[in-house]
Amino acid sequence: MRTARALVFDFNGTLSRDEPVLYAIYAELFAEHGRPLGERDYYERLAGNSEEAIIGSWLGVEGAELEALITERIDRYVRVADGSTVPTAVREAVLHAAGRVPVAVVSGAYRREIEPVLAGAGLADAVRVLVAADDVSRGKPDPEGYLLALAALGASLEPDEAVAFEDTEAGIAATLAAGLRCVGVRGTLPDERLAAAAWLVDEIDVDLVRSVLA
Repeated sequence: MRTARALVFDFNGTLSRDEPVLYAIYAELFAEHGRPLGERDYYERLAGNSEEAIIGSWLGVEGAELEALITERIDRYVRVADGSTVPTAVREAVLHAAGRVPVAVVSGAYRREIEPVLAGAGLADAVRVLVAADDVSRGKPDPEGYLLALAALGASLEPDEAVAFEDTEAGIAATLAAGLRCVGVRGTLPDERLAAAAWLVDEIDVDLVRSVLA
């Protein structure tokens, strides 16, 4: 197995343990538009997909109406995006990694909701490459975001020299399609839906990063 020369983190639910925050925002927004969203439906059917897929499929909207609802969802997230959803152990792990290898974030979230969380958690300078929903035409499970991150990390980096951390099956599928190795992070979905990852962990911490980089 190749030594890891770069680490790539998903954002929602992985680096930022914010899936409960996201669910609350979607539930509030969808209730206001006449189609309440239960927690089970969110985690079983929607979590990990793109904004277009989540909002468009649940509310049956498209075009300008869909774009307006995506903007509203992001606005509600940004109001609480202070970095507090990044656990101390994850923050320490990312900083430890950044002192040794390039660190990237590949997310289906938008740049303006990711950046204040990274800044609030003290990680803005630790992340060398950020690929957000703004940067791709196809969200996870499509590998486009990971392929863009690999290109930005440098032509000398082979895909299997990068290890990604993901909490959903859509994210894991994207990493594997791009050729990366993947660590599945428990917390959002049950183990059977993360089974395609090389291994599963309960949390991201410095010891895990050390083992991945060893």
